[in-house]
Amino acid sequence: MSQPIDRSKPSRGRRHTDETVLPRPFGDWFAARGWRLRDHQAQMIKKAEAERSCLLIAPTGGGKTLAGFLPSLIDLAKAPRNQRRLHTLYISPLKALAVDIARNLSAPIEEMGLPITVESRTGDTSSHARSRQRTRPPDILLTTPEQLSLLLAHPSADDFFGGLQTIILDELHALAGKKRGDLLALGLARLRRLAPGVRSVGLSATVHDPVPLQRYLVDQGVGEGVADLVLGQGGAAPAVRVMTPGPKIPWSGHSGRHAFSQIYEAIKTATTTLIFTNTRSQAEVCFAELWRMNDDGLEIALHHGSLERGQRERVEAAMAAGGLRAVVCTATLDLGIDWGGVDLVICLGAPKGSARLVQRIGRANHRMDDPSQAILVPTNRFEVLECVAAKEAVDEGRLDESPPTDGALDVLCQHIWGMACAEPFLPDTLFEEVRAAAPYAQLPRALFDQALDFVATGGYAMRAYDRYRRIVRQPDGRMRIKDPRTAQLYRMNAGTIIDNPTYQVRLGRMPVRNGRAGKPRGGRTMGTVEEWFVTQLAPGDTFLFAGEVVRLEGVHDMDVYVSRAPDDEAKIPSWQGAKFPISSFLAGRVREMVSDQSTWHRLPTEVSQWLTLQQRKSFIPAADELLIETFARGGKHFLVCYPFDGRLAHQSLGTLLTRRLERSGLEPLGFCPTEYALSIWMRQDPSDLSMEALFDEDMLGDDLEIWLADAQLMKRTFRHCAVIAGMIERHHPGAEKNGRQVSFSASLIYDVLREHEPDHILLKAAWTDAASGFLDIKRLAALLARIKGRLVHRALPRVSPMAVPVMMEVGRETVAGSGNEAILAALEDDLLAEMMAD
Repeated sequence: MSQPIDRSKPSRGRRHTDETVLPRPFGDWFAARGWRLRDHQAQMIKKAEAERSCLLIAPTGGGKTLAGFLPSLIDLAKAPRNQRRLHTLYISPLKALAVDIARNLSAPIEEMGLPITVESRTGDTSSHARSRQRTRPPDILLTTPEQLSLLLAHPSADDFFGGLQTIILDELHALAGKKRGDLLALGLARLRRLAPGVRSVGLSATVHDPVPLQRYLVDQGVGEGVADLVLGQGGAAPAVRVMTPGPKIPWSGHSGRHAFSQIYEAIKTATTTLIFTNTRSQAEVCFAELWRMNDDGLEIALHHGSLERGQRERVEAAMAAGGLRAVVCTATLDLGIDWGGVDLVICLGAPKGSARLVQRIGRANHRMDDPSQAILVPTNRFEVLECVAAKEAVDEGRLDESPPTDGALDVLCQHIWGMACAEPFLPDTLFEEVRAAAPYAQLPRALFDQALDFVATGGYAMRAYDRYRRIVRQPDGRMRIKDPRTAQLYRMNAGTIIDNPTYQVRLGRMPVRNGRAGKPRGGRTMGTVEEWFVTQLAPGDTFLFAGEVVRLEGVHDMDVYVSRAPDDEAKIPSWQGAKFPISSFLAGRVREMVSDQSTWHRLPTEVSQWLTLQQRKSFIPAADELLIETFARGGKHFLVCYPFDGRLAHQSLGTLLTRRLERSGLEPLGFCPTEYALSIWMRQDPSDLSMEALFDEDMLGDDLEIWLADAQLMKRTFRHCAVIAGMIERHHPGAEKNGRQVSFSASLIYDVLREHEPDHILLKAAWTDAASGFLDIKRLAALLARIKGRLVHRALPRVSPMAVPVMMEVGRETVAGSGNEAILAALEDDLLAEMMAD
């Protein structure tokens, strides 16, 4: 909300370059701060006066949020108080951002003496406040997509939203194209029916193509189908540099330990630093190491999604008050909480996309005329390539972006259920309303009817079970909710955020008597850890959590009891859902950089020498070629290829290739995907194979179908879809399913549907998710099409320079225990000596 002083020319408060005049007391309030109305803020006021929906794209620090709210504040200041209803609805992807905006809005409202009420409504809002808001809503309500769905599913929705004038969607780029965005788009379509005159305002950071967001904001069944576009003034270009500290750039690894001392020195030179990591595990390691070397007593904090909510909120409050020198964080702080004191952003690990990098850089220096400072810290040699490619893309103003996707079918099922909770509906009417939402504009009627049938019966294979009946048909053809209990189930299970099964981590002990664990003692919650990690632990094991080394005392129900342990040797928790794949755009730039020797001078000397050595000992592929290397080592035969297409696509490729190698009698033993390469090891020599046949696109036919039929990843994907669609409830009146129960139920239902109803709508939804998400089949298909007829095979006598870090990852997968660092160091020495042999 805060707007920095623009010193580009003197400000006289109320006047603007196009003679826009702010009414009192707004003009006086601007003038008292030395501010002037920016061009995009004036345009937003004019769009409101013309009752036009619009998308504002502006850099951080340009008064974007203030521009979104100014028209509403001006309008509300003129309206008689006794004639008001809910005027403006603000929707944020983060509840913390909604709370932050509420705090920032209160300042100008109080200082101008405006009779305007602002409240937030999130999952933390008390039941009393929620009930009161329904009957006495504020002028401006700040909420999240999930809370909007719950409000729309209430029978009072018509009256509650009937007077709505404006909808403000903040960080719209972070929602569109995702399931939360699909749910929100369906909610917007319903709001346009309840309040026909409402206009939508989208606020977004810079995007490559704004048209999909412009369509998202308006009814796709009428008019031109796009909202007006308002562009904010560009600020100073960010100053980005790549840090490659000595004594050498690691061949492999992801912790960034080699750079922690230089990161600490950078923190000392800045006022406040945000250190972004790509995984929660990496955040834990980084925080622990920085704290260990913190001889200066700097206030350094940790922030990620598995920490206890109170701890996260304390960190956010300390940041807002300017009380921290650094925060080690993950994507939880990617979006725009306004912390003007941040003047340095450090990205530990490759950023995976130029748009994500720009978003993170935007957290620093909310002053448009000064460049934001950012440092990229690659953790290994391949990441150096990615970091340099990302820096150059940002310098050129090039952003990656995913094309718009069709709306998710499981989300559609949930929405149909929710709309029946609000009021009975005619299927024809709801279908037209759904098609007005941009992600569902091309939805065929047959798919809508299949979704409707699923909500009514569970589908053909499940219609004999009454528990899957959510809605029933009335004599007049309208569909209504089956009973009040079914409406309660909806309220308890609505939303699209599906967490992996987790355990609560509690600080306490479990005494042992007669060889059995007794009743737990203690219990202060520290946060959560994923179920799969807990299954690998035994009592007495230590691991890093919430910045501390803790010892596992025992597990009771879904609680993990730990005690503090002064132990430097700790297992590191890993959260599987926290890794981003490299974007297709950035991957393409990396391939181009590797293939073009004229660009190598822009790389650190060690990296350019590494590529030069690769060219001498093996081959450097063109950007559209795929290099495949085969060699023997340690009694095994290896096949290593370098698609540079991300870990998810490489994981699927590895699975399909090993099936083919098995049929060829080569006895594959395992494979290891990385973000940049794929390695497979086997008992027999693959050098004489036809690589064109091995990598042919037909692997996406029968091979893929047979694998997916029983793949656990496919069952996991189905589980997520079944939970979102409402077939499996996470929460139930009087009981709650744990992760094992949900997984077991999903697995049984998946097997039944695959056998008896293979075209079930949730199997379709799961396949779509697999194709673009967990398995990245779409990207794998593009990879195979790109390299067709462009394969280069090198049968080598030994490991190549580019294969060394890949082989280190193979070692990392197979080495465990406290001595792993020493063992991996010895492996690196062996590999380097072998590579350099003539």
